[in-house]
Amino acid sequence: MNPRGMRKERQGVVLSNRMQKTVVIAVERIVLHPKYKKYLKRRTKLKAHDENNACQVGDRVSIVESRPLSREKRWRVSKILERAVATEGVEPGSPGAPVSA
Repeated sequence: MNPRGMRKERQGVVLSNRMQKTVVIAVERIVLHPKYKKYLKRRTKLKAHDENNACQVGDRVSIVESRPLSREKRWRVSKILERAVATEGVEPGSPGAPVSA
């Protein structure tokens, strides 16, 4: 098998899209604690290349490993799996509105 077909692929949620052509993605994995045998969630934040600036915060995306694109960018967004639900323009007091103290 050629090395291009063995690239790592992960799924995660977009945390930030404030940079140009770059998104920060949270990838969660479940690990078993060696002593207590309890499953724990571990989160890793990765920077990925988003050529068209198509990703929005909250989107679920698939990323694929690539060559180094910058000091911290080693991943590319391959596809957007699920779009985030927009909460803009929600009226106060409606079910989706944030609660203010």
